[in-house]
Order: sequence, then C-alpha cells, then structure tokens
Amino acid sequence: MKAIIIAGGFGTRLRPLTYNTPKAIMPVANVPFLLHQIELIKKYGIKEVIINLHYLSDSIKKALRGVKGVKLYYSIEKKPLGTAGAVKNAEEFFDDEPMVVFNGDILTDLNLRELINFHKAKKAKATLTLARVEDPTTYGLVLMAKDKRIKEFIEKPNWERVTTNTINAGIYVLDPKIFREVPFRTEYSFERQLFPKLLQEGKRLYGYETAAYWLDIGNPVKYMEAHRAILRLEVEVKIGGKKAGRGIWVGEGAKKGKGSKIFAPAIIGKRSTLGAGSKIHSFTVIGDNVTVGERSVINHCVIWSGTEIGDDVKISDCIIGGNCEIGDGVTLAVGSVLADGTRVGRGSQIGVKF
Repeated sequence: MKAIIIAGGFGTRLRPLTYNTPKAIMPVANVPFLLHQIELIKKYGIKEVIINLHYLSDSIKKALRGVKGVKLYYSIEKKPLGTAGAVKNAEEFFDDEPMVVFNGDILTDLNLRELINFHKAKKAKATLTLARVEDPTTYGLVLMAKDKRIKEFIEKPNWERVTTNTINAGIYVLDPKIFREVPFRTEYSFERQLFPKLLQEGKRLYGYETAAYWLDIGNPVKYMEAHRAILRLEVEVKIGGKKAGRGIWVGEGAKKGKGSKIFAPAIIGKRSTLGAGSKIHSFTVIGDNVTVGERSVINHCVIWSGTEIGDDVKISDCIIGGNCEIGDGVTLAVGSVLADGTRVGRGSQIGVKF
C-alpha cells in the first residue's frame, strides 16, 4: 500500500509566512510539517509515499532529504491541478492496492489501520475520513445513511443547510481505478467533481467517523492552535528536542543566561540562547539558532529559526518568521505576524494602541 500527500498549494491564507517557506514544511513544534504526516504513515507500516509538489518544490525536497524508513516519490505539477487532478498527476506511481491520501495541511494522529480496515470491510471505492467541528460552514459537509454509506455532499454550506457537523477531513482511502476517468493535466477537484460524480454513478462511497485529533493548520490562528494542542499533548506527534522537566523540551546546545526562566509548556530549539533575566512563558516555541536578549519577555509565540531578538523586547501571541532582527525595546502587539527576514528597529511598537 502507498500513501499520497497533496502538498503543492501556495499557502495563501498563511502569508506572509509562506512567501519563502511552503506550507508543507512550515515548522510545527520545530519539525517540518510534512515529517509529522510521514511519521504517522510510517507508524502504520506504509513504506512508500508519493508527494505532490508545485509551489517551491525544491525547498520541500531539500527539507525531506535524509528521511528514513520510507521510499519517497515526487510528482510535480507544472500548474495547479486541484486535489483530484494532483493525485491523477501521480498515476505513474499507482499500483492495484488502495491508497491513503492526505491533504498536506492536516494535523492528526488518526489510526490509519482502523481506517484501512473499514475501507476493505465495506468494499468501498472511496472512504472519506469525517471529523466533527463546531462550525462546518467553511468545510464540506458529508451526509450518510445508517450503514455509513455516503448519500450527499454539501460544499461550504450556509447555516440554513447545516443538518450535521461531520465534515470532509481531507484524508481518504481510494481505489486507484477511480482515477481512470479523471482528465490528465486538468484541474479537477475531489470535493466538487470526482466524489459527487462517483456518488451519482452509484459507486460505493463511505464515511469513516473519527474522534482522533484533527486540525487544518491553514491559517495563522489554526497554526498557533496546533502548537497549543501539541504542547498540551492532545495530539501525538514528534517534538523537537529532549525533555528538560515537565512540559519543557530543549534542543541540543541551547543555553540559558543567569536568571532566565522557561515556563511550561514550551520548546526551545537547538543552539538557541536565552539572555540573562529573560522570560519564556508558556505555549512558546522557539526555533533553532534563535537569540533572545536580556530581560526580554516572550509569551505564547512561535519564533522560527535564526531570529535575533534584542534586549527588553516584549512579544505576545505572535508568529515570527525565520532570520528576523528585532531591536532592543521593541513591543509587538497580540496577533502580529512577521515575514522571514523582517527587521524591526530599536524601540518600535507594532500594533500597539496609544
């Protein structure tokens, strides 16, 4: 059995973070995101993974060099082909076995073995993993009969059409034969075209409901939520660094200055330095090779690798891209998102009301 990860998107909702870093390898708990998905796939004995790429594909290939335990194949889109079109583009790698297909922005610890067994027991052509959400209006609703056979799709419904909160979770088990009629090198969607077509033709489509952790990390709010869930141990994923006390992970070569404090849960990356008197408050993730100046206070932030933070800086609920320079005395207001390489001059106050 093979798995396919659809990772060619532009990550538009995560800009400016994705101008230089594709969404698929944005750091999550200091690990490129795709590695979390690959680790989950490996856990259930799948040894071959096809990765669909388009945007900044070379960066993704570079990030995945040295991955062990699976054989990786790359399928490159010359132009965006939609979800089903992207998988069709990888048809040269298919065999006769069912395939597990992931959208490239889903954080989960779903039991893939149970999903695959369900698919086989139902003799399904397509099995869609379904998750329950509070607000289903931004997703695709899936309506099922009592035997879990899918009977209707409603894509991004308004509240008047919401009769369930089970949504398409973007994880599938698919019979490769369903792609025979998908046009090659043509934009084609699972949600709006292929699945409704198969349903209309009376093919066996089933929904597999899961209570496992599930999150689409596709915008800054959800990206931050993913880190909170990981630090609370709500989802089982690999965390960069070693345990250094309850709820604290510290990478090799990291250093703490005199009087600096780390409040759990938090992650400090490899070779990062915390200046004297600095405070790293809970739900903060600091990447590799980050410098935090003296007396600076970082609260509930994700800071990417290579960033330099000066003395007496105050940052709360922010995402800071890689290789940024933040001068002494800077204050960043809640919700600030800085692109890679941003320079913030000494004493600047960004987003602060006065």
